[in-house]
Amino acid sequence: MRKKYKHTQIGYLLLFIYSVMILFISYLAIVTYFNPIVLAVLIILLITLALFPTLTVTVDDRLVKLYYGLGLIHKQFLLKEIETFRPVKNPWYYGWGIRYTPHGWLYNVSGLSAIELHMKSGKQYRIGTDEPAGLAQAIDDALREIDLTGRYEL
Repeated sequence: MRKKYKHTQIGYLLLFIYSVMILFISYLAIVTYFNPIVLAVLIILLITLALFPTLTVTVDDRLVKLYYGLGLIHKQFLLKEIETFRPVKNPWYYGWGIRYTPHGWLYNVSGLSAIELHMKSGKQYRIGTDEPAGLAQAIDDALREIDLTGRYEL
């Protein structure tokens, strides 16, 4: 499979917030002589920081794929299962991370822009991106190549 599109979005604000929290919790761990609860919180923060700092989206000739950070958390969508798609703006209160919204599952690390996928199954998904036009174009190009034109909602 040839990649047609690959982009990694970095959640700079998340990185900053988690880094400050890790430094603060580390300080607490030292002054409380490594209290087990403080250590557990520190470990959870470190794991979260490793899993969610970035969101990478790729489009190839069969799939739209996304993965967070190291790639342990990932999702993929078959192009042939996409009914329509369109760029959207998420309300600020949808937040970041993986969330269930009134518009289906949202995968996001930063910002408000996303591509909304409407699947033939009736399910909807939103993929957060700081390149909505580029991702929409890549999906459109990939769909045209497999002769599934007319999927792009304006």
